[in-house]
Amino acid sequence: MSFEITDILLEEIKVHIRNEDDKILLELFEDVHHADVAEILDEVNWDEALYLLRLLDSETTSEALMELDDDVRERLLDSLTPKEIAEEIEEMDTDDAVDAIAELDSAIQEAVIEQIEDEEHKADIREMLQYDEDSAGGLMAKELIRVKETWTVAGCVREMRRQAEEVTRVHSIYVVTKEDVLIGRLSLKDLLTSDTKTKISEIYIPKVDSVHVNDDGEDVAKLMQKYDLEAIPVVDDEKKLLGRITIDDIVDFIRDEAKEDYQLAAGITQEVEADDSIIELTRARLPWLFLGLIGGVGAATIMGGFEDILEDYALLFFYTPLIAAMAGNVGVQSSAIIVQGLANDDVKGSISNRLLKEMALAALNGLLLGLALFAFTALWYRNEPDSLHTALAISISLFAVIIMAGIIGTFIPLFLNKRGIDPAIATGPFITTSNDIFGILIYFWIAKLILF
Repeated sequence: MSFEITDILLEEIKVHIRNEDDKILLELFEDVHHADVAEILDEVNWDEALYLLRLLDSETTSEALMELDDDVRERLLDSLTPKEIAEEIEEMDTDDAVDAIAELDSAIQEAVIEQIEDEEHKADIREMLQYDEDSAGGLMAKELIRVKETWTVAGCVREMRRQAEEVTRVHSIYVVTKEDVLIGRLSLKDLLTSDTKTKISEIYIPKVDSVHVNDDGEDVAKLMQKYDLEAIPVVDDEKKLLGRITIDDIVDFIRDEAKEDYQLAAGITQEVEADDSIIELTRARLPWLFLGLIGGVGAATIMGGFEDILEDYALLFFYTPLIAAMAGNVGVQSSAIIVQGLANDDVKGSISNRLLKEMALAALNGLLLGLALFAFTALWYRNEPDSLHTALAISISLFAVIIMAGIIGTFIPLFLNKRGIDPAIATGPFITTSNDIFGILIYFWIAKLILF
């Protein structure tokens, strides 16, 4: 039966905190999963959360901290002393410890690291802080099981027991040389079924996928997804085994990347949360809103240049929002497909081939939509003077605008990707605004060409 966090339970916890009933609180939290502890910390007020952090054992609270949102965890850690933070860090795996320390100010980071008593853990954290957080080195954990090729099965089992005390979950057993060069992996079945005097060099599997410590996190994620790996070892230039990346870390990385891309596509230039301050939210949203404002002014200016045609064919004015909306929608659809394809490595061939395909698709969609719009306009405004002529101009304009929007929506993310810029930026206001401007320009230019 799952643990249920109710309003009654939360109120009970708050009462015990106010009364400082530490013994009752410890009994209450004795068998609570760290994920539920994190949810409780998120539900109670700030002082109550700090009280629980200081009361509960570090093994529980360290895991609970990693379940919290980054900004909440950062604020909680900022409220603790370096020694208290160090106690939490010592209970974490190195990858989680580095993530937590990296959120602190540089001055506090050093103070916290100095308070860590485990010298090996301290050295691992210092090493990992040097790597980019989105690289394989930034994602890896140092905790793993490694065995030497020269060991016997009996010696290997003894060493594995000792190493396993520091490893939360054993995904793989890696085989290394005396110099710690990764040469393969060891099957647990082969280990259990082999004679105790057998050398590891006789039974290990020499084939093992690995990533370089400086490889991009997205490349690591694609590799693990392609081969359905639960963990992958990380090596340096000399193929020495440095650590491992597990699937849970990759899932968190993919989730964070997807969140960043979603915000970027929505026109938010930096990572923000719903409960961030108004100033932070404004700073994140305002740049793209300014771009939209510029686009709107540009579209209005273009329309002003066609004032003469609007005086004679007022019907064109009422279709302006439709043309702008269709241009924006088609552009976003095209760019979204390309961005998704780039993320999954599904976009093959040259840019020209992709553009030709998109032009053909846009032409077909534009033809069908143009015919539908022509029929509607001709019938609905049949009593208006020159309605067929006007309907033809609007329909042909829509056809041209859809092709243009498809080309822009395809080309821009491909171009950005070639230049090393995140193509997700092309799925939001950038595409919509550019297509609005070009769509309005093409619409009135073609209408004037046909009607005048």
